[in-house]
Amino acid sequence: MSAQNVWQALARPGFLLSGWPLRSIGYLIANGLTGLLTLVVAVLLLSAGGLLAVVVVGIPLLGAIALLGLPVAAVERWSLQMIDARPVPDAHRIPPRPGLTSWLRTRFTEPVTWRELGYAALLMIVLWPIDLLAVTLGVTVPLALLATPLLLATVGEGEQVNVLKAYAVTSWSGAFAACAAGVLAVAACAYGFGLLAGSRGALARVLITPTGSQLGKRITELTRSRVRLVDAFEAERSRIERDLHDGAQQRLVALTMILGVARLDAPAGPLAEQLTRAHDEAGMVLVELRELIRGIYPPVLTDFGLAEAVDDLAARSAIPVDVSLTVPQRFSRPIESTVYFVVSEALSNMAKHSGADRGAISGGYAQGRLTVSIRDNGRGGADIDAGTGLLGLGDRVSVVDGRLSLSSPPGGPTRIVVEIPCQPLPNSE
Repeated sequence: MSAQNVWQALARPGFLLSGWPLRSIGYLIANGLTGLLTLVVAVLLLSAGGLLAVVVVGIPLLGAIALLGLPVAAVERWSLQMIDARPVPDAHRIPPRPGLTSWLRTRFTEPVTWRELGYAALLMIVLWPIDLLAVTLGVTVPLALLATPLLLATVGEGEQVNVLKAYAVTSWSGAFAACAAGVLAVAACAYGFGLLAGSRGALARVLITPTGSQLGKRITELTRSRVRLVDAFEAERSRIERDLHDGAQQRLVALTMILGVARLDAPAGPLAEQLTRAHDEAGMVLVELRELIRGIYPPVLTDFGLAEAVDDLAARSAIPVDVSLTVPQRFSRPIESTVYFVVSEALSNMAKHSGADRGAISGGYAQGRLTVSIRDNGRGGADIDAGTGLLGLGDRVSVVDGRLSLSSPPGGPTRIVVEIPCQPLPNSE
């Protein structure tokens, strides 16, 4: 298994021959240049803003300094991928409204903006010189030592060469000793690059990664967003069902009646035969439309609740199904529709794939959890990743914070269990 970050790579014997030393150098160079560029931009903004502040134009420039952490953190999240495969989440909130004003208000009121500004200040004042100096020394010193014999033969003409302008080498034995020291220096600097890059990456991750409270707020925001999306989806599906039921279906019923009357009044012959075919075709389309409406959001579920809707599904199943579902309460529409369509899909899979001749549905509500179990006596061997729709059912259940589990050993039986934490609607019993 390959190393996921530079710390894991440092602990392995093949570090020197891997690409991790070069990745560490690249990370340090990227951060050094980013810090230097940030310092230049900050000085320019501060100078221009200070000079123009008297005419108000400079105030936005001074305010822009507070936002320097945003691009710096974005570059850091990108460059961290060189030494660490773990993603660094972006904790910035999405502005509630479009436009620059809403964006600025959101950014200036976020704690993460100021954390990133602090990291940018640390980078442009303290860290970038360390990064670039370490890379410069860590590359030039080993190369100079390794090149000592070559320099003695060329520049020194076999007599003398000054290594690193610090000490003179006047013999070939001294030159090769310096070269050997250069080999050791390469290994030492490679590990040094890894240690420095790992430490820098850990520091950056601490400073720009959202804190636990920030992550909690983000999770809460995402959860509320998901609830809103589910509610909007259910409302839209209900609207489509209502429009089809009250609009297209009623028009199709009227058309069928008109064709039926015309069929009775038409004299025998080709016209009567065409009207008969059209009347029969309209009747079949009406049946299909009713099934489509039932599939979008069944009226029995809306009018009578989950238990009766499941009974209706079992009655229409191609395989005999015993139902023992005790749910006297009513639940929110997303909860009821999720369970209904899971049961519907499970019964459809049972008829198509299981080879079963009997099924059973059981469950109920207890201790804040709605549980429904669908079981058959078929051949088993169902796989959630086999493309039979079970993966989609699991995703659908997870949207309402539920869990779908599957037990289907070869030879059977197959059992699907849906568990959804929820609360009944008030006055639903």
